[in-house]
Order: sequence, then structure tokens, then C-alpha cells
Amino acid sequence: MTTDTTDLELRTSRQLPAPPDVVWDVYTDAEKQQVWFSILDEEPGIVRIETDLRVGGRQTAVWGPSEDQLFTEVQTFVEVDPPHRLVSDTVASTPDGQTMTTRITLTFTARDGGTFVEVHQTGFPSVEVRDFFVEMGWQGAFDRIEAYLTRG
Repeated sequence: MTTDTTDLELRTSRQLPAPPDVVWDVYTDAEKQQVWFSILDEEPGIVRIETDLRVGGRQTAVWGPSEDQLFTEVQTFVEVDPPHRLVSDTVASTPDGQTMTTRITLTFTARDGGTFVEVHQTGFPSVEVRDFFVEMGWQGAFDRIEAYLTRG
């Protein structure tokens, strides 16, 4: 994984062990997301995801340890080019009511028998939030997707 965190935006990437059409499907399909979203959790939490994967469509993801501690993320899809590129404007909310709006661009490129996924996310309100997304958000998502792809 490589990461660049200049100017309240991030760029990060990961090589995943499946072809782009499979990685795209795992990343965008709501039923598969509900599995990989919590695949590495010791305690099962709450995960609800609905997806309308088209330009102008939305994905709403709600997750957390309990009904009174839920995070919400609503993505509005700006560009949908399966299995190559996905762009969304995203509004994320924490259980205490804080919100943040970012733009996320993902590219899925066939490489070395798998898929090289690149993420470019802009609009972070602070360096601390951006760094959290680099260290925990995207790293955790990639770890979970990889676990889903390699489970026996």
C-alpha cells in the first residue's frame, strides 16, 4: 500500500487478489458489502446498506456497535464505469451528529493477476480526520475486502 496525504486530500492504493470485475462487484454490491464490512469484527455490530448503482443513484450505509451509536454514509454516484472507475460525493455522519462531505474517486486496474485499486479522496475538514481515513478507514476497508476475497 502506498499513501500520499498532501493538502487535506488523500491518495492510497492496494493490490487485491482478484480480477477487476470481481473486486468491483465485492466493493459495490450491497449484500457482499454487508458481509465484508464486518468480516474482521470480533463482536457483530449493525450493518445496513442499500445501493442504487447508477449516475445520480445513492448508496446509504449505516453501521455501528449498537442502534444508539450508528455512523451513516450517503454516497451520490457522479460517475459509474464498471469495473474501472467509481466517483461519488459522500456525506458521512458520526453518532454525535458531526458531518463531513468528501469526493471519492476509485479506479480498478488489472495488474499482476489481480486488481490495483487507487483511491483519491478530497474535502477533509482537518489533517486529523484525513489521517484517520488513511490509517483506519481505507486500510480497514482494504483489509476486509481482501479477507472476503481470500476466505476459504
